[in-house]
Amino acid sequence: MTQITRTRIIFAVYDLVLVVLSILLTAYIHDDLSFRPRHDSYYIAFALFPFVWVWLSLITRKFRIGERTNQKEVFFSILFSNFIILSFTTILLILFQLTFFSRFILFGTIAGITLMEMITGFIYVAIQKSVFIRDWIGIEIPLGRIPVDKYSPVREALASPQTFGALRDSVIEESGEKAFTWIWGNVDITNPKNLILSTDTRFNLIHYQPDYFHSVVNLHRINNLQRINKFFETVNDKLPVDGIFIGCAETYMLRKQRILAKFPPVINYIGYTVDFFIHRVFPKLALTNKLYFLITGGKMRVISRTETLGRLCSCGFEILEEKTIDNLLYWKARKIRAPYYDNDPTYGIFIRLRRIGKDGREFNVFKLRTMHAFAEYVQSYVYDNHQLDDGGKFKDDFRVTTLGRIMRKFWIDELPMILNMMKGDMKLVGVRPLSKHYFSLYSEDLQRKRTKVKPGLVPPYYAQHPTPTSLEDVQRNELEYLQEYEKHPFKTDVKYFFRAMYNIFLRNARSK
Repeated sequence: MTQITRTRIIFAVYDLVLVVLSILLTAYIHDDLSFRPRHDSYYIAFALFPFVWVWLSLITRKFRIGERTNQKEVFFSILFSNFIILSFTTILLILFQLTFFSRFILFGTIAGITLMEMITGFIYVAIQKSVFIRDWIGIEIPLGRIPVDKYSPVREALASPQTFGALRDSVIEESGEKAFTWIWGNVDITNPKNLILSTDTRFNLIHYQPDYFHSVVNLHRINNLQRINKFFETVNDKLPVDGIFIGCAETYMLRKQRILAKFPPVINYIGYTVDFFIHRVFPKLALTNKLYFLITGGKMRVISRTETLGRLCSCGFEILEEKTIDNLLYWKARKIRAPYYDNDPTYGIFIRLRRIGKDGREFNVFKLRTMHAFAEYVQSYVYDNHQLDDGGKFKDDFRVTTLGRIMRKFWIDELPMILNMMKGDMKLVGVRPLSKHYFSLYSEDLQRKRTKVKPGLVPPYYAQHPTPTSLEDVQRNELEYLQEYEKHPFKTDVKYFFRAMYNIFLRNARSK
């Protein structure tokens, strides 16, 4: 039996004692230590409750407290686990109509033990962090998984069997054998110019000179980085052009799969919903963003695959490979330029997108968000790895959210573009405003014709061919429209508008 396993058992027994004490204390406050049962099952329910509590605590892995290193993680571990237990208990009360005992004693017990667990957890972490106290009381408290860069530094490995073996064991201990095999297949970890580390702070990188390493491998998932882009920018600074950066993240979908598989049915969706709002929604909202980072320090944020790759691309990297290993997304990226240094990324539902307008002037198109954050930086990567669908859009575009697909189908996301019409940047009917990347895919002749007129909200292909089969079809439709518009501007727009409305409402033409 390992030290950490023994610690978990000790905490489980201690938790059982706290539950019993909390029940007795709450009952005493309620009715002077006399349960006064109205039903014989009253005693049976409270005899079983402590064991149900410990069982659910084990399932939610609350007793990993022995591996935790700060009070914030302890706080959220206990709060999350006990919220699941509270939800489970409430569901049982409703389903089985358990009305024969006091709700005050039940919910008072849960509140009391939560408070006692937090006090115990905070004291434990304080002892765990204090080397003096550990030595004074003469016990060895397990530190759990120790980051390679902090306690077992691997800075510049020498190409010797002994050093390679130690380095291999460290990487396997930190990330697993599958991850090591994949990393070893991409980077020679024995080369002193290849840095291997596991860190959640850029402090461990900033003292190296620029362009020093051929590659940087970070084994720590980026979900725990408070300022992800700053870390990527620092890595970019330490690599030369064509330098390799390997890292990992637990993406939104992988996290969902892990939580749903980890807990029993019903409980897993309750836990997933709570986790989704706390770690994905709260960091994005202006009202809760600062509070979230104040409490959590940015730890365990939920990040989508799109945002992960988009942040890398915005920080000057080109994605070469993706690989899912042990429920983590690993990437291999190459430095191709300096970062864009986007200091004001948009996360909200209302977004502004840079598009090419009349006379080649760029302007902001207002839309409702249908893609994950940083999606615009991954457009070239998606274009290189995905075929185009009907209408010239990407097939199975992973950047689009579930809600975004519904909004696109009924053009809900384009309603704010009416503001662009009011500002004079767009008109009702016309070619769609394009990003720089899409604009570059058009022929020079069509690019020139496009920039002579304002882009429009209703595209020409809805009037001509509601379901174009390729980007070439879209361009052909736009060219026909622009040629007609040059001769009869008003007449052409009126004709195309009513044809488009006929196709949309009577022939059920829809966007994708």
